Amino acid sequence: MDNRIAWMRLKHGQWDLYLAATDQGLCYVGTQNEDFDDFEKWAMKRLPGYFLVEEKETLKCYAQEMMEFLDGQRKEFTTSTDLHGTPFQQSVWQALLEIPFGKTVSYSTIAERIGNPKAVRAVGTAIGANPMLIVVPCHRVIGKNGSLTGFRGGLDMKVQLLDIES
Repeated sequence: MDNRIAWMRLKHGQWDLYLAATDQGLCYVGTQNEDFDDFEKWAMKRLPGYFLVEEKETLKCYAQEMMEFLDGQRKEFTTSTDLHGTPFQQSVWQALLEIPFGKTVSYSTIAERIGNPKAVRAVGTAIGANPMLIVVPCHRVIGKNGSLTGFRGGLDMKVQLLDIES
């Protein structure tokens, strides 16, 4: 088994993001203008024993789909993914993947969908730990009153992503 995390920095228009993948699939999409150190800390924490290798060629298919999405030409991602998280986080991220393009839901809706309606705060924490922004569409989660709430990439990035989908 190869313990390599291939990574690249995708610069496309106004976008500047780190993408990373294991042999199983895309495992990371970073925030806008993120520091490499933050990405590296995530990798060491989430995938101990793995090592980072810059490999643009390996990530070409993921970068292509990301650029198509950012250009408004793609509504869903079809490449393989490799999400690393707790079972609870995995259930929340799976619920995020089921939110249709162009739609938004509340944190409490996600809590209900995973069968744990009282876990709204825990759902928010799991969403904040989502390692694959955009692909696992946490930007589609808003406050119960319709307000835009926290987003690991910042509210500006959340607004830009929602604008792409509107």
